[in-house]
Amino acid sequence: MADKEQQAYHPAAANGYNRSDEEATATQAKELRRQKYKKWLIYGIAFVIFQSAVIALFSMTVMKVRNPKFRVRSATFGTFDIPTTNTSFNLKTNVALGIKNTNFGPYKYDNSTIYFYYGEVEVGSAVILKSKAQFRRTKKFTVAVDLASTDLVGKTQLAHDLSLGIVPLSSRSKLTGKVELMLIFKKKKAVDMNCTMEVNTATQSLQNISCK
Repeated sequence: MADKEQQAYHPAAANGYNRSDEEATATQAKELRRQKYKKWLIYGIAFVIFQSAVIALFSMTVMKVRNPKFRVRSATFGTFDIPTTNTSFNLKTNVALGIKNTNFGPYKYDNSTIYFYYGEVEVGSAVILKSKAQFRRTKKFTVAVDLASTDLVGKTQLAHDLSLGIVPLSSRSKLTGKVELMLIFKKKKAVDMNCTMEVNTATQSLQNISCK
């Protein structure tokens, strides 16, 4: 009789075991959800950091607007008239110019003028027609310039320089225009040229070109 009582079914005890199993299963499911949420949170933070880095890099490179550089590159001479008295010069030349644009968008500039000086006296000029320098390219072109010492008559320094065969000149110009980025953003940029150079009368060439 006692054995039968021990072997009797106890619903309360069975329900206790079932509740323990259910609680364990629920705890595991809750932990899995927590781990999954944590993993997605880490992925989300990593994505935000990556996007921020990409945007920062894009802003510092592609979207950063730099000043183009405007330079005298070289020159060739046609008429090269310097009298034996070394008192004047009359030179017809084709001056090669360059506009270096390092931006990730074209630089569109307006009409301008380039001036050439001996000391502070203007000896020649040429018109620069409006155009554009393509992105990350150097636009190369030439202008015809007549260099004449008309306003330098009687200058002893000119006679001295001509006798030495070296005529120092300088060129100045200013371009105004806009750099266009992504076909949307436009940034105004003014570019100044300030170059020095020498005309070698013996070789009839332009040498020692230096631009700031």
